[in-house]
Amino acid sequence: MRSKPQSALNTKLILICAFFLLFLLLVIITSSTFSKQQPSSSPISEETHISNSTTDPIQDPKPSESKPEPCPFTPLTPTCTKAPPSLANALVHYATTNITPQQTFKEISVSARVLEKKSPCNFLVFGLGHDSLMWTALNYGGRTVFMEEDKAWIEQIKQKLPTLESYHVEYDTKVHQADDLMETGMKEECKVVSDPRFSKCQLALKGFPSDIYDIEWDLIMVDAPTGFHDEAPGRMNAIYTAGLMARNREEGETDVFVHDVDRVVEDKFSKAFLCEGYLREQQGRLRHFTIPSHRARSGRPFCP
Repeated sequence: MRSKPQSALNTKLILICAFFLLFLLLVIITSSTFSKQQPSSSPISEETHISNSTTDPIQDPKPSESKPEPCPFTPLTPTCTKAPPSLANALVHYATTNITPQQTFKEISVSARVLEKKSPCNFLVFGLGHDSLMWTALNYGGRTVFMEEDKAWIEQIKQKLPTLESYHVEYDTKVHQADDLMETGMKEECKVVSDPRFSKCQLALKGFPSDIYDIEWDLIMVDAPTGFHDEAPGRMNAIYTAGLMARNREEGETDVFVHDVDRVVEDKFSKAFLCEGYLREQQGRLRHFTIPSHRARSGRPFCP
């Protein structure tokens, strides 16, 4: 009767030993397989490490093998640049008024194109009006000066636009004297190029502040004085003086603009003293002349 339990015990022992041996065999096989794979994977890893850390000056890496460059850091807060004061004032002024400049958009565009190329520059304007702040803004960083005949108007504008630089100028002519002044302008003393203060020509304006004569003006706009009736001062002297200033600069050239050339005085005097040979463009009632220095080249005729 005892032989049966002994047999069962032996069977159990055999099974335990068999499972142990099977487990041991699996461990040995797994270890052997891992040891065989390790040498083959190690060189690849080492080669990859070397190729990433060493730059080959002859052979560039393939695009697929190269890693993308990290994106540069961009600040979240952009830099803030203030609008120039002259531009800011012009925007506020024209946005809050129903009064617009007398020149048309196309006429203004002629002068604006020149200012775009030359500004900041020296810009002399005969006349103080609703477009004055615009000219100052377009010549940001430069000097824009306005010559006005009406003292009361200057004070009125200064109250509204105190940053504008303007001076009072007196005219002793009348529109009905234009024909006589044209004959005067044809005399030899009016063809001599000099500082207007020392000119012997009756048409030269001599009452400006000395600073106005000392500056070489890059642009001159003649849009004043009043000239629409016979007793008005007319623009005869202003046109002649603008041309004389342009010719008297040491070198370079001056762009001169005359508005209201649909009127007789502005038409005849601009052609005679700014010269048709220097005419560059006419848009509407505005003419654009480019007058070179006559001091830079001696013997240059008054008109080409």
